[in-house]
Amino acid sequence: MEPKATCPAAACLVERKFHVLVGVTGSVAALKLPLLVSKLLDIPGMWKCRTDPVLHIDLRRWADLLLVAPLDANTLGKVASGICDNLLTCVIRAWDCSKPLLFCPAMNTAMWEHPVTAQQVNQLKAFGYVEIPCVTKKLVCGDKGLGAMAEVGTIVDKVKEVLFQHIGFQQS
Repeated sequence: MEPKATCPAAACLVERKFHVLVGVTGSVAALKLPLLVSKLLDIPGMWKCRTDPVLHIDLRRWADLLLVAPLDANTLGKVASGICDNLLTCVIRAWDCSKPLLFCPAMNTAMWEHPVTAQQVNQLKAFGYVEIPCVTKKLVCGDKGLGAMAEVGTIVDKVKEVLFQHIGFQQS
């Protein structure tokens, strides 16, 4: 059964298949990945299979949106500096900046509060990437503070919002 559109933007999603590439880094917040992916697959029009080769250029062409969730401190530093030494950072470096790239920082509070982190986040924003801000909560290490990845619902809502905006700018 095909999902029913409840609003004009949702109708556009039902009519078109979208490809969202989810980048995962070494943060403990990666534990949320199965839930995040399952919720993203609930978005009408979301692509659900893959048979193409997995190369960084093919991936950048294939995806309509790149979501890096979680984005750990190490990968944040690499991306801000232009380092591309693994598949994810190569995809990001080759990313078509006319398409949205969203990132969800996730790291220990002490790492988040380090002055270089704000510089690196600002550099990603200067590239045109969209931050989904981290939140305050008790971290896996036991510390309480800012640095936890945004909640899955928040991430999914932002992906939907950006996809709707992206559709509005697409030529048919």
